[in-house]
Amino acid sequence: MAHKYELSQGAKQKFVEAAARAKNPVESLSYQSYKAPSGEEFKLFCRTKSDADPKMIKWAFKLAETNVGPFYKQLKMGWQPKIKTAELNKNWARYLVAQNDKKENVAFSMFRFDMDHGDCVLYCYEMHVAAAYQRKGLGKFIMKTLEDCARHWNLEKIMLTVLNNNETSISFYKQLGYGKDEISPDVLEEADYQIFSKSMLS
Repeated sequence: MAHKYELSQGAKQKFVEAAARAKNPVESLSYQSYKAPSGEEFKLFCRTKSDADPKMIKWAFKLAETNVGPFYKQLKMGWQPKIKTAELNKNWARYLVAQNDKKENVAFSMFRFDMDHGDCVLYCYEMHVAAAYQRKGLGKFIMKTLEDCARHWNLEKIMLTVLNNNETSISFYKQLGYGKDEISPDVLEEADYQIFSKSMLS
């Protein structure tokens, strides 16, 4: 088989479509549970927007508002709850959610499979861990699961957006090997965000 970067746009599009058709795109991966160094165990599940519990999506919005709302409020764009709610309810949205042993939701990622500037990608729109469950390796495990998923479906890279004023988030992704993507706004554009990516070809 040719290397992925030698493939035509049509072939890349087929990779994206195959991933998007899968009801559970992480089903064949060893993602079902994560044991933290503390001994706590977390169960993970994956849902499409159509299969997601509306209460779960409301919880996801609240967690996003808690975690990144303050950063948005410092920027000229501000925190826009209607826009965020609409994003979380997109028909293409996929959710990877972690629950504790009490079956309480404690972390999630919202993502999609897409073509972006000619690349077939997994785009991670949100990744949040509730404050009480941070620094347990859970966020890192969720990102690793997304990376395994992208590789499984022959996608070229994972992309995500980080706010310039969220230094903790920037540091977290850099530690995992993510860096500024070639399509990220340059300094002259004076954007409030950067686009990060990590190649899945290696």
